[in-house]
Amino acid sequence: MTPGSEPRHAAHETVEERVAEEVVEGLDLKAEPEEEPLPSMSEQISEQLGGVRGLIESSVPVLAFVLLNVLLGESGLDLGKKTALYWAIGGSVGSAVAIGVYRLARKEPVRHAVNGLFGIAIGAFLAWRTGDAKNFYLPGILLTLGQVVLLIGSVAVRRPIIGYVWGVLANGGKHDWFDNSKLFRTFQWLTLVWAASLFIRAGVQGWLYLADEANAIGVVRILISWPIYAATFAFTAWAVHRVTSAQEAEAGAGAGAAAGAEPAEEAKA
Repeated sequence: MTPGSEPRHAAHETVEERVAEEVVEGLDLKAEPEEEPLPSMSEQISEQLGGVRGLIESSVPVLAFVLLNVLLGESGLDLGKKTALYWAIGGSVGSAVAIGVYRLARKEPVRHAVNGLFGIAIGAFLAWRTGDAKNFYLPGILLTLGQVVLLIGSVAVRRPIIGYVWGVLANGGKHDWFDNSKLFRTFQWLTLVWAASLFIRAGVQGWLYLADEANAIGVVRILISWPIYAATFAFTAWAVHRVTSAQEAEAGAGAGAAAGAEPAEEAKA
């Protein structure tokens, strides 16, 4: 193209404007980055808990404590109550440390292992200090009861904790569910459902604690606690999905009806 034959808009374009456009195109500033879809609520909570592997690893120290206490105690080799207890404490803490070391060696996240070791260490200290195996489980029982009180309190002040959890894990950190009456009511009663499930877990263990059934507490904690948790979580995911899906369907139907009404109005005009 010869000078002077450019289109009018190009002829009047200054050199500075052309350079600026080229820079913008090179940096791709005009194109907004596409937002990656958030993982589902199930996926994110599973990641926070360490997935199936995390659940298994958190049960290993408890299982080690129960087995060693039974096999070396009065029901097994009868090495004496305190001797069996000390071996059980050592096996529990040792297995928790071994899990952490294994993760470190494989350059894997150790957050879950550290959290588990901290809880095991407190229980082990109480059991060693009192000489009673049942106190190994006392911190977990008290912590669960504290969670029950916190959940019920959040409902009482109309700030349901399960709603906040959903907002952080499945709604991009937004808490617009406060303005959604159906979701708000759903999170209110779901928070009470979680409080009830935790109370059942802590209540059964607490009853066994008062009955001095130390080994039974460990068995219940391993075999009952996680199934109750899994059922409560599955029910929560279903309930929230049911409400949000229904609202999305209603919104889609409303938008379709509005779009169909516009051509009719234009035809009348």
